[in-house]
Amino acid sequence: MVSSNDVQCLFLQAVLSRRVMTREVALKLWEKCIDAVKAANDALDIEFNGDRNSWDNFVTQINEALNPLNMDFAQMSDEITGKEMCALVNRKGDEVAQLATEYSALEIAYFKAVLHQIMTAPNEAFCITSMAALRETNNLNITKSQAEVVLSSFVAKGWLVKSRRGRYSLAMRTMIELLPYLRSTYPNNIIECTICMEVVTRGVSCYTNNCHTHLHAHCFEKYRKRSQNCPTCQANWSTEANSKKLERIGEAAYKEGQDVRRRRPLQDRPESDEEDEEAEAGASQPSQPSQPSQPSRSQAKKKRAVREDSMDIDEDEPEPEPPKAQKRKSRR
Repeated sequence: MVSSNDVQCLFLQAVLSRRVMTREVALKLWEKCIDAVKAANDALDIEFNGDRNSWDNFVTQINEALNPLNMDFAQMSDEITGKEMCALVNRKGDEVAQLATEYSALEIAYFKAVLHQIMTAPNEAFCITSMAALRETNNLNITKSQAEVVLSSFVAKGWLVKSRRGRYSLAMRTMIELLPYLRSTYPNNIIECTICMEVVTRGVSCYTNNCHTHLHAHCFEKYRKRSQNCPTCQANWSTEANSKKLERIGEAAYKEGQDVRRRRPLQDRPESDEEDEEAEAGASQPSQPSQPSQPSRSQAKKKRAVREDSMDIDEDEPEPEPPKAQKRKSRR
């Protein structure tokens, strides 16, 4: 018999088929699920109301039903557009393990390696180049050609984003589905928006020393409409010069060559990497002028014997006459 609980079942099935979606799409799915259940049972009195309170109550009911399964219907704002996004996420154990449904253990290990480089990128860039991503194959049993195919799959499935400059960063799907994993694994690298308190990997930060203000780009634009001062240190952001001084977060903060020499700890690297690094270190040191080497004893004996042989005189040859001594002119 069709009941009102079937609305939640239909809604979750629709969410699973779409993974990540905007709140507007989720509202439309909710409405269509209600219409489908009412069409199957006219006796049901279910009304659709798209206001915020009704939506929040519906999400609470869904999460209560998903709680025994260690799953959650999560919501997060997109860092670029500011739109509210929704997705069904796994809250049990190692959240990256959910990739096993579509990737092998080796491919998941490679994803973790790339994810590590993105999260620990210097200057709060939260991105790496294609070469840096492919360099992670040195620590895994995977070829670079295979890695290129897997990277393309990560982008196509919505786990990573590849910019026009060929740099990889976290996609919205990773941010919303793997957020607990990111927080537990990289607590010292996670930064939060001062306004919405969500994770920031793209945005701006205050230029004042020791000020920990970080803002999404969309949060920054909304905030500046009501205030021209930093919400933490009250620095004046009103002038154009001060606005340009704001530091960037994300790919805009990337500095050329910042990940060229990034390496894993020595104990985690193969011997070939260590030899390459030693060769690079030797090449980077200025060459010292060569010192004349001291001859060994055997070499010295050979040289002395040669000199003695060259000084021997052949008895058959006449001995050269000594030069006549020149008389010195007397001074008068």
